[in-house]
Amino acid sequence: MKRLTAILVAAVLLTSLAACSDDKGSTKAEPRTLSVYAAASLKGSFTKIGKQFEDEHEAVTVEFSFAGSSDLAAQILQGAPADVFAPADTENMDKVAVDQLLAAAPVYFASNTLEIATPPDNPAGIKTLTDLAEPGTKVVLCAPEVPCGSAAQTVENASGADIKPVSEEASVTDVLNKVVTGEADAGLVYVTDVLSAGDKVNGIKFPESSEAVNTYPIASLKGSKDAKLATQFVDLVTSDKGQGILADAGFAKP
Repeated sequence: MKRLTAILVAAVLLTSLAACSDDKGSTKAEPRTLSVYAAASLKGSFTKIGKQFEDEHEAVTVEFSFAGSSDLAAQILQGAPADVFAPADTENMDKVAVDQLLAAAPVYFASNTLEIATPPDNPAGIKTLTDLAEPGTKVVLCAPEVPCGSAAQTVENASGADIKPVSEEASVTDVLNKVVTGEADAGLVYVTDVLSAGDKVNGIKFPESSEAVNTYPIASLKGSKDAKLATQFVDLVTSDKGQGILADAGFAKP
């Protein structure tokens, strides 16, 4: 009887130890989400960087909000729960900085210039920037308050052309879509957008583009629920891995 009791006690102890071992072995990281607000022109490259970040951080999901930089800045100023902000210009980053919403000084990580995009068959015969001012040419531009719109105004002034767009869009991707769908004869988008569109558009470089180089800053925000994670994302964007992804997308160094 004593022997049976001892066996039972030993079995209970072994079961308890096994349970403890299972608990330790099954410990998993708590799920976390990082919210990144980024310029529409960064969608392709940042999506890849986000996947890289998730691979390097267990149980972390990166959620992106891609839109015109001015819209994103306005949302952040209104209290949107963003962890990281990456606009396509310094002006919109400055708006957020003035309200003391940055957790660290912005870091410049890329630059971009404009290129003319037309449908593959270039129905309007566009060859130069001044061709966009020809009567009857359906041109789409970004709205002036958006970085690509501000850049468009700069190159337009540099060329002396008087471009009268049929519409002004809230983001560069909206301009590109108008060209891809044939709703416009041409649009001013970034070099990176022409590259990402592949054979859906025809790209035309023009010398005046050097007059408007957009430099992209990135910064973590004070409102972040995970400041360390936000900083680590900024670090990845500026690392060799992040810079390689951006270079593959057509971005130049800042």
